[in-house]
Amino acid sequence: MLGTDFRTGSPNWLDLGSPDTDAAVAFYSSVFGWQFASAGPEAGGYGFFQVAGKTVAALGPLTEAGAKSAWMIHFNSPDVRATAESVRSGGGRVRMEPMDVMGEGWLAQFTDPQGAEFACWQPGKTAGLELTSAPNSFVWAELHVPDPVAAVRFYGGVFGWRYAEMQAPGMTYRVLSIADGDQEDGSFGGVAEQGEGAGGASAMVPRWVPYFAVADTDATVTAIEGNGGEVLMPAADVPEVGRIAWASDPAGAVFALLKPDPRM
Repeated sequence: MLGTDFRTGSPNWLDLGSPDTDAAVAFYSSVFGWQFASAGPEAGGYGFFQVAGKTVAALGPLTEAGAKSAWMIHFNSPDVRATAESVRSGGGRVRMEPMDVMGEGWLAQFTDPQGAEFACWQPGKTAGLELTSAPNSFVWAELHVPDPVAAVRFYGGVFGWRYAEMQAPGMTYRVLSIADGDQEDGSFGGVAEQGEGAGGASAMVPRWVPYFAVADTDATVTAIEGNGGEVLMPAADVPEVGRIAWASDPAGAVFALLKPDPRM
């Protein structure tokens, strides 16, 4: 599961681009109990979702022409310029060139060769999220693409990630871990073939999907529906993982829920 001891390739930031930030604040506050703190007038509407004063995600208005509301997972990079070159050499695309974000760190945005968007954050004054793997916070990062083997090859070249294959009924799931340290302890996410498992038709779009830990998946699903969101996959038990569900917010941003199996 995710931690906040960020090393190369660790997911270290998560933000939502929304066409209506006020509506997004209302939705996620109702569903997860998050509070919103503005980053100030110079930040162009950007701000932070928090639990007990600790940042668990961020929110900002959409800035790219034609962009759709989506969650963006960021991965730790000690040098975003070098990461950008690795993305290019691996067949990916640099959507936004590395830029300094007011001294807080360096940001770059990319698209992998199969069309899934992701970003990198090089820490400055801000290292990354302040709370993960706790109730109502980011707990798992999952990639859905047509060719998982090509995906692990690409990201392995960019971040040095390792993976381990797990067999499940009708599918092979690849658990990702960072290059540094014990493979199991360093696991943070996985890769599934596009269309497999959770998400239904929404899983047919190449994308990274953030999972949020919850105390009660079914109750959270009810809150999502009651606040204008859509359930894409009803709550279901996954052996040795926990109880999961997929959903989208009222603007269409896809995310998932996980009540972890207490035995794991």
